[in-house]
Amino acid sequence: MTLRLHGRPVPIIGTARIYVCGITPYGTTHLGHAATFVWIDVLARLLRHTGVEVEVCRNITDVDDDMLEHARRQHDDWRMLAARQTYRFEDDMRQLRVGTPTFEPQAHVYVDEVVALAQALLAAGVAYDRNGSVYQRGAAVAERAGLDRDAALALIAAQGGRAEDLRDDPLDAPVWQRSAEGEPSWPSPWGAGRPGWHSECAAMALATLGPGIDVHGGGADLAFPHHAFESAQAEDATGVRPFARSWLHVGTVTVGGEKMAKSTGNLVLVHELLDDAWPPGAIRLLLIDRPWASSWDYREEDLASAAERLDRLWSRAGTPATDPAGEQAAVDALLDDLDVRRALDIAEEAGGHTLRSVGGLLGLF
Repeated sequence: MTLRLHGRPVPIIGTARIYVCGITPYGTTHLGHAATFVWIDVLARLLRHTGVEVEVCRNITDVDDDMLEHARRQHDDWRMLAARQTYRFEDDMRQLRVGTPTFEPQAHVYVDEVVALAQALLAAGVAYDRNGSVYQRGAAVAERAGLDRDAALALIAAQGGRAEDLRDDPLDAPVWQRSAEGEPSWPSPWGAGRPGWHSECAAMALATLGPGIDVHGGGADLAFPHHAFESAQAEDATGVRPFARSWLHVGTVTVGGEKMAKSTGNLVLVHELLDDAWPPGAIRLLLIDRPWASSWDYREEDLASAAERLDRLWSRAGTPATDPAGEQAAVDALLDDLDVRRALDIAEEAGGHTLRSVGGLLGLF
């Protein structure tokens, strides 16, 4: 039984290594983020169900331009903010039945690894230092991503973050950046500073899972620039290509047609839905009862429909029916690009033990 993603086989030899870009710990946890982590959990559960050992790394980006700015505006200590929000996030994940990852590195703990990564990129000739910062040359990264210059610059601008005036090219990305006044800083060969966003993920992934991973997950909005620069850094530093054999870019969640995001403030938070007595299983079902790569618009009536369907699934699961062929057909559907909708339809029709098994595999029961 071989997993297929994007219609391509992803054979696993030995342990499956999965990396997923985790939270920036403030404003946690909205449905857009939760969708990514629930889908990664479905993938990990499925692989384990087929007998594969799985290692999952889900990072915490606790040194970040936006988070530091948020802490400053709130007159809060960035470390305390990160600790509180990480606790809330992990509680949200527990209630949504998302398994504990094998590794959960925090960016501030992996500063030495980012320094080593920056040194490797300088030695490889794909980065340069300017006045206490180290920048990765980005033109080739955009080209490898299939983007022309204008499109790449537009996506980088939309990402936000601190303006970088010392770069040779606006496409270049900070691997290590000199800290602004009041920001946390660590010593480095280029002076006191802090990691860049892309290099944090590259360093944490390399340090925990090694130079190559089987599946890399994250929101679709991270494909460029974040994932493109992260993977380019890992590949240029190690010489191992590709860094990720496959990608799970989970579709964007919108509200009224607008992307759910901290910058717009249109967040639907998991803990608020739970406080309103929505069942965790219904929230999880809402997130996965659709193609994983498709964008979708959140509506409360759809959550109500998910809760109603979950009740029907529980009723069908209580029957004494047994259908081994149906159970295998449902697992085969999941192995075919994580087709949850088809797997659930098969299991619901079979009912009984088959539905209990598939529902458990999906974390619904």
